[in-house]
Amino acid sequence: MNAPEKKPALAAPKLDDYPHRATDIIRLGDLDHQGHVNNAVFATYLETGRVNFIHDVFGGLNFDGDKGFVVARLEINFIRELRWPGTVEVCTGVERIGKSSVTYAQAVFHEGVCAANGRTTMVFIDRTTRSSTPLLPEIVERLQGMMMRG
Repeated sequence: MNAPEKKPALAAPKLDDYPHRATDIIRLGDLDHQGHVNNAVFATYLETGRVNFIHDVFGGLNFDGDKGFVVARLEINFIRELRWPGTVEVCTGVERIGKSSVTYAQAVFHEGVCAANGRTTMVFIDRTTRSSTPLLPEIVERLQGMMMRG
């Protein structure tokens, strides 16, 4: 009987793969009873990265008065534990641009080492109708300038 084939290990993300970085602190309240950062807090770190990305790239969180982004999908891969005290760098880059959505590749680094990575898909909506709406051309142009490097 043959041994099962091993899948090649995925390359660990690198800080330089991402065009945008934001810093957050590891709070004492982020810890669980095991003394490491609770898994749910990683979603908050990724939110910090996305909000800073949108603010820095677009100058704010609102678009064309009544339009904005909402999270449609979030996936997180946990790689290593984080402990208090410390800071994290949350890195964000554009992975894919759709008609009315954008998928960000994101990662959380501590002291230059990746602790988690994932993807967040955000849909552009009209806040009045609560329905998806096509991305504005100027949004697409700016997103294209923030594509992943690696």
